[in-house]
This record gives sequence, C-alpha cells and structure tokens, in this order.
Amino acid sequence: MMYSYVIRQGRITRQEKGAPLADAIWIDLIAPDRDETARLRDLGVDVPTLADMEEIEISNRLYREVGVDYMTAVLPGERGDGNRVAMPVSFILSPQRLVTVRHHSPRPFLTYPERGERSTLGCSTPHRLFIGLVEEIVARMADILEGSGRLLDDTTLMIFETQSRRGQSERLQAALRQVGHEAEAMARIRLCLLTVERMLAFYIATIDEQPESPRLRPVIKGQLRDVQALEVHADFLASRVSLAVDTTLGMINLEQNNTVRILSVVAALFLPPTLIASIYGMNFDVMPELHKAWGYPMALALMAATAAGTWLVLRWKRWL
Repeated sequence: MMYSYVIRQGRITRQEKGAPLADAIWIDLIAPDRDETARLRDLGVDVPTLADMEEIEISNRLYREVGVDYMTAVLPGERGDGNRVAMPVSFILSPQRLVTVRHHSPRPFLTYPERGERSTLGCSTPHRLFIGLVEEIVARMADILEGSGRLLDDTTLMIFETQSRRGQSERLQAALRQVGHEAEAMARIRLCLLTVERMLAFYIATIDEQPESPRLRPVIKGQLRDVQALEVHADFLASRVSLAVDTTLGMINLEQNNTVRILSVVAALFLPPTLIASIYGMNFDVMPELHKAWGYPMALALMAATAAGTWLVLRWKRWL
C-alpha cells in the first residue's frame, strides 16, 4: 500500500490514486510490493526490505547514499491483526521528498497529515516535513508514558487495597497482568526513544549541507533534549513497574501464607482428637473403658477438650 502527499495551501494533502509520484513531497509505503518498489526505484529511491530494516548494525540503519539519507528507527504500533508490536520504520530523506517505509501502523503516521502545518517548522520542505513527523512521534511517546503513569497509579492503589478480602486473589492476578503489559510497553517505548535519538544525532551531523540548517539545527537539538528527558521518565516508570511487580508478588505470597496458616490451624485442632480416636481404635483386649457405659461419652469429651485446649494455646501464642 502506498500513500503520496503534496503541499497545498500550506497543508499536507493526499494525492489521488494514479497521480504522478514525482510531484509528491511525502510518499508513505506500507509493506510495499514489487510494483511499488519499482516505481520508487524510478524516482531514484532504493526501498529497503524488511530484513534490511531489521539489521541491528548502526551502519545498516543510518547511512547516506548518493546524497540521500537512510534512517531507520523502531516505533511501536499495531499490525493488521491488531497486535501491538515494535517494528522498524525507515525514513528516506532527499532534497526532493521524504519517503517512509513501514510494515505496521504507528499512530503518528495517521495523525500527522491532519496537523502537519501546526508543527514547529511547518511542512513546506521535505526536511521540515521530516522534523515535524519526528516531533509527532516524540509527542506520541510522551502521551503513552503519561498514560502508563496513570495506569501504574491505579494499579498500585488496587494492589494496596485492604478494605475487602473478597476476590483479593483475582484482583492481585489482574494487577500482575496489567503491570506485565505496562512492562512490555515500557520496553517498546525505551527502544523507540533510543533509536530516535540515534537517528536525530545522525541527522544533525549531516545537516550542515542544507541551506536552512541554521533554522533546523535548534529545533533538532530541542527534540534531542525532549527524547533524553523522555528516556529518563521511561527509566523512572520502569523502576515503578519493577516495584509494582515485587509488591504484587509479595501480596500474593501473603495471601497464600494466610491460606496455608488457616489450613495448618485446622489440622492442629483435629490432631489431638485424631490421636485419641486412634488409641481407642487399637482393639486391645485389656481396655477397661471399652466395657464401661461412660467410656464413649468420656472419649468424646476428651477429644473436645483437647481440641479446645489446642485452640486456646494458639490464641495465647497469637497465631490466630
């Protein structure tokens, strides 16, 4: 799938299907096929494959070729089946246009065309378009971190809820699953911020060749500071996630210990009566109580007395 955009009256406007790609300032490729790759090759753009984009070497993700910058960052988003993943997105920046190649749907690519003109530098040139798109990505990561912080607040309150013990195990299990989801989200955000920071560092190192570099450089430096601040915030949230996991597991262990203690108390209460019943069930010939009318009531009374005595001892020891 391929979308192409032009700038009309200062706004990003999608071209009609079949419009000449040479007029486009931004071409967005989603899992491109051979025909779409060939059309981009005719424009002088070599579209990387997904395998090329997934290479972890920096030299394969950030490089310049014939005056065109190839930059790849890992962004969180959704696949066609609805699963949330973090996959690479390539930004191919030339003096004529910006080409993005992706195989999933990060939300900034859906929202940026509607408000690209409101970015810091606007969207009148490919470089300003790229900077505005990165600005939208960074803002999206900030929104996700803010949402994760609120979810962690709610989850922590649920973990420490002690007013009602009914359904506490289910509540703690739900909290543990929620914290696990947030931990996975933090990992995706942290990877995204790291790759975006590297991409911006590469871009600012090669920006001097651009005529408007004095205007672009301060904005890129500001975005780098924002990314670094978000990385610190993501680390803080990751530590909160670890604390929430440890606390949840501790509360689950306490809940299990309470259950085991109750079972142990019940077993202790019935242990002396069971001993008495076992003694009188040995069937020896010489057991005088077996032939007395008061033998059976005495055995019952003795079992009740030993159970009551055990309960009093446990209460005295504050084990109940």
